[in-house]
Amino acid sequence: MEHVRCLIIGSGPAGYTAGIYAGRAGLKPVLYEGMQIGGQLTTTTEVENFPGYPEGVSGFQLMEDLRNQAQRFDCEVRSGMATAADLSQRPYVLTIDDENKISCDSLIIATGATAKYLGLADEQKYSGMGVSACATCDGFFYRQKTVAVVGGGDTACEEALYLSSLASKVYVVVRKNYLRASKIMQERTLNNPKITVLFEHEVVGLYGDNGVEGAHMLKKRGQADESSFDLPIDGLFLAIGHKPHSEIFASYLKLDEVGYIITEPNTPKTGLPGVFAAGDVADSVYRQAVTAAASGCQAAIEAERFLNE
Repeated sequence: MEHVRCLIIGSGPAGYTAGIYAGRAGLKPVLYEGMQIGGQLTTTTEVENFPGYPEGVSGFQLMEDLRNQAQRFDCEVRSGMATAADLSQRPYVLTIDDENKISCDSLIIATGATAKYLGLADEQKYSGMGVSACATCDGFFYRQKTVAVVGGGDTACEEALYLSSLASKVYVVVRKNYLRASKIMQERTLNNPKITVLFEHEVVGLYGDNGVEGAHMLKKRGQADESSFDLPIDGLFLAIGHKPHSEIFASYLKLDEVGYIITEPNTPKTGLPGVFAAGDVADSVYRQAVTAAASGCQAAIEAERFLNE
């Protein structure tokens, strides 16, 4: 069985940055990129809020730059996805693509999280052209425009409130006849003059020639007074949760009720010696490229300290 000192699972800003720091520390890390090479940012057309790119950069190019930088410092980047893990004892053993096993003295988990979508074909059709799962990332592009946020929890309300500072009009589309958000978030949302909450509504499709121009809506599905109509919007934001890719570690690490890896406060430490979590798999709050990169740096530094000890 192949053995390495530092194994990084997952790419994206967290994984590649961990590779840069671990490589510069002389750990000769091996990084497996996972099922989405470069992570979620590769599906984003333009990134304007990552430091060092004053004119903006495509998500794909940003990840290519980070990948090349990691390889420059002797981080071996491989294609493949971790499909099983045995963290019962050191060295830890990971199974790649259901067949190859690799053991390691330290492990950095940067497998990310995927936004939940409604499952509409139009979501894929208009990805990067009016459909987003991150208001903080893409809200800037909708200044003085009309947008809709799907969801009824705290995240949806937070996204709607953030967008209300940029957009001219914000609709919150809620399938139920109530908001699940905390009372204070409900009050802020319902009392914001720019926000209109559409209770018992669902988005069933999107339309537009060169991007989203509106949503096909269904009101009161299955009820006697069910009706449908088209809602003109310029952008649709999904805020119905994320799914962290932590399943194979569930038997060994502490996860919250959603599946995010719980780390020790202000550190990437998981509580298991030599195992660290970085990026969106352990971050349910910020979910930004720059914070993911920062946590990748922290994880690599902690891995170096652990191995030196």
